[in-house]
Amino acid sequence: MLNLRGDVMSVKLLDRTRKISRLLHNNSSYVVVFNDICKLLGDMLEANIMVISARGKMLGIYEREDISSLTNMLTDNIGEVIDEELNDRFLSVLSTKENVNLSTLGFEGDIISGLSAVVMPIDFAGERLGTTFIYRSNSEFEIEDIILCEYANTVVELEMMRSIYEEDVEEKRRTNAIDAVFSSLSASERKAIGYVFKELDGQMEGTIIASRIAEQYGITRSIIVNAIQKLEGAGILIVRSKGMKGTHLIVCNDTIYERIDIKG
Repeated sequence: MLNLRGDVMSVKLLDRTRKISRLLHNNSSYVVVFNDICKLLGDMLEANIMVISARGKMLGIYEREDISSLTNMLTDNIGEVIDEELNDRFLSVLSTKENVNLSTLGFEGDIISGLSAVVMPIDFAGERLGTTFIYRSNSEFEIEDIILCEYANTVVELEMMRSIYEEDVEEKRRTNAIDAVFSSLSASERKAIGYVFKELDGQMEGTIIASRIAEQYGITRSIIVNAIQKLEGAGILIVRSKGMKGTHLIVCNDTIYERIDIKG
C-alpha cells in the first residue's frame, strides 16, 4: 500500500514537472513572462507565488482568492518595489527554506496565522538574481512540494538569465547604433547634435527651432538639419515637422545622452 501511494505521488510529481517544462519549451518569444510560471506553480501548489528581483522589484506574481494577501510589505503590482527591509531578509536566505515562520521575515498580525512559506534564492553562476517567495494557508509544504518548487525555481533562474541576456543584446544593439551614426557625423554636426539635445533638456521628446539654435550658437541651419536627418535614418530620432512652430523630436534611443556633449 505504501509503495502504491509512493508510485502515485511520483507519477503526479513527474506530470507536474513536465507541465513546467512545456511552459519553458513553448515560450518561443523573447518576452519572459514570470506571471505564467507563477500561475502554473500556484495552481499546482494552491499557493501564492512571487518572483522578486535582487533589487526588490516584483517581476511575477500569482495570488489566489482563497489565500490572505501579504500586501503590507509586498506589492501586487508588477514593476513596483517591495519593502526594503523585507527584501534584505530575502537576500539573506542563501538556500531554500521551507515552512518558514513568517514572523522571522518581519510579517506581523493575525494575517500570518496558518500560513506556511517557502523562500528560494534565485542564483546563477554564483550571482544572486532575486528570490522566489511562496506561501499558502493551513498546509505545510511536504517533500514533493519542495521538489516541485526547486524545479520551478530552476526554470525561473533560466528565464531570468535569458531576460538579462536579451537586455544585454538590446543594449549592445542600441550602443552600436549610436557608434555607427556618430562615426558618420562631422565635427560640426556633433556639436550641432549637442546643441539640439541641450535644447531638449534631457527629455525624451520636445520641439526645437533649428534656425534659433543656429543663430544662438553661430552655426548654419543646414548643419543642424543634416545631423538630425542622420539620427533619424539610424532610428535614434523620430522627426515630425510642425511648420513655422519648429521640429518635434522623439528620442528612440536614450543611450545617445551618454555620448553627446551638451555643455556648449
